[in-house]
Amino acid sequence: MSRRIVLALAALLATTGSLHAQTAPPAWIARSNADSQILLDQIARFSPEFASQVGVSGYDDKVADLRPGVDQRSRAALVAAKAKLQTLLAAERDANVRQDLQILIKATAGQIEGIDLNRKYLLPYTDVGELVFSGEFSLLKDDVAAARRPSALKRLQCYVGKAPGCTPIAEQAKAQTLARLGDKALLGPYKGEVEQKLANTPRYVEGIRQLFAKYKLDDAQGKAALDALDAQLQAYDGWVRRTVLPRARADFRLPEPLYAYNLRQVGIDIPPQQLMEQAQLEFVELQGMMQVLAPVVAKAEGIDATDYRDVLKALKKQQLGRDQVEPWYHQVLGHIEDIIRRERIVTLPQRKMQMRLASDAEAAQVPAPHMDPPPFINNHGEQGTFVLTMGNPSSDGSQSKAYDDFTYKAAAWTLTAHEGRPGHELQFAAMVERGVSLARSLFAFNSVNVEGWALYAESEMLPYEPPAGQFAALQARLQRAARAYLDPMLNLGQITPERAKQVLMHEVGLSDALATQEINRYTYDSPGQATAYFYGYLRLQQLRLQTELALGPKFDRLAFNDFVIGQGLLPPEQLAEAVRTQFVPAQRKR
Repeated sequence: MSRRIVLALAALLATTGSLHAQTAPPAWIARSNADSQILLDQIARFSPEFASQVGVSGYDDKVADLRPGVDQRSRAALVAAKAKLQTLLAAERDANVRQDLQILIKATAGQIEGIDLNRKYLLPYTDVGELVFSGEFSLLKDDVAAARRPSALKRLQCYVGKAPGCTPIAEQAKAQTLARLGDKALLGPYKGEVEQKLANTPRYVEGIRQLFAKYKLDDAQGKAALDALDAQLQAYDGWVRRTVLPRARADFRLPEPLYAYNLRQVGIDIPPQQLMEQAQLEFVELQGMMQVLAPVVAKAEGIDATDYRDVLKALKKQQLGRDQVEPWYHQVLGHIEDIIRRERIVTLPQRKMQMRLASDAEAAQVPAPHMDPPPFINNHGEQGTFVLTMGNPSSDGSQSKAYDDFTYKAAAWTLTAHEGRPGHELQFAAMVERGVSLARSLFAFNSVNVEGWALYAESEMLPYEPPAGQFAALQARLQRAARAYLDPMLNLGQITPERAKQVLMHEVGLSDALATQEINRYTYDSPGQATAYFYGYLRLQQLRLQTELALGPKFDRLAFNDFVIGQGLLPPEQLAEAVRTQFVPAQRKR
């Protein structure tokens, strides 16, 4: 199973379990979750880091399987899991469990297809520094039980081959690449990707050292393991420069079947050309809306400008210092929560939302603001955390390229609505609080639905924000529309990265650092994924309108929004079916 798939599954499964369920779930959910365990067990076999991140006992000191034949072994395990699930489906009579089994079978088939496509087209290459940092960071956090943290040393010792039965993970990764290096038909990794990953390695090593010092694991054994990691990663990166870089490709574009697979996996179910046309129209419409609002914002903020681009530049000058970011975001969050309650937008939990700034190593791993998920299994009240990033580490080591996109005052409104409340933080917690099955909270996931809700949450808050906040919200939506046409255009060879970056900087108004990160995202970090935001928002707004038309005066926004996030991470068609067959009939009876 590819590292990217495992990381995505880990993050999303973990986010579904931030709190204990508030009410007892229906009996069928326990049966469905037992079925999901069949697939979950197979994933955990090949990525123990994933298992420990979501709270499964017994995996904290184990590491990823990169031994020879891992693709064949993981594929065989998935095929076996799929066969078991199909047998269960044939005998199952409960409609809900049957739907979940169908979700699990589809998810398994998608993972098998991903393995096959990657083996057919791509030379295997592992970013070992990122793999190790991710495995260590999942155990070394303030909200992880203290009793689990010593396993981080045991895991590190296994990573570097200082534990019984463990071969250094860097050697395994090297052997995995060498085994297929002679196949000239395979595409090497994109050169820019390799260079960025090599530049990130020192940040990961330093990040792990800081974590070991913070949690007092840097005794003699800890230092020996850390020094071994440093030496092994330096040797591995030297080998990558000598062996992998010469095979790296200059063209970032994936083979068309792989890009098409990526689009399907994130939930895009229309042709790329149709997606681009819809997004381009939305982009132009949003530019017009921003231009109309620009003079209003300029007057309210004392800005001497009328063009939306110049107004945005002026707003960005209202930068917050590092020690001011969290207090300001918490202040804005308070206003947002008051609005949500007053306007009856969605049901809020009683607990407070957690927020913090990212470390340099975290920023290298995930450059954009994001939710850091809690464990799912054996959760004792741990919560997710809204993580803000302050910069975009560059491949040349430059420290000059800092974001100004998230640390100006007006941006806090829409970013808090997206990542925090009523966006991801509330969405993820609700899935467990309201008793959603694993199949629907994890294996039915696609980015279209999860990111669609976050953009929808932004739009729900927009009418009640101050003019500058509304302006920043429109600019954020402009960025998502740009993603939905630039990502496919880049990957279909219809625009150059240089021209796409110009659009992002001059028309959308992104900083050089964020525009660079966006281009990296479209070209090699996650080709296709960025299109999901716009399309998910479009599909959810269409569903909202269809529901309003069906219910007329009986439409209740609070009830609709609570129902939607209570369904888990369902794809648009399944969500629409649930609204049509469950929500609408129930509301008509009120």
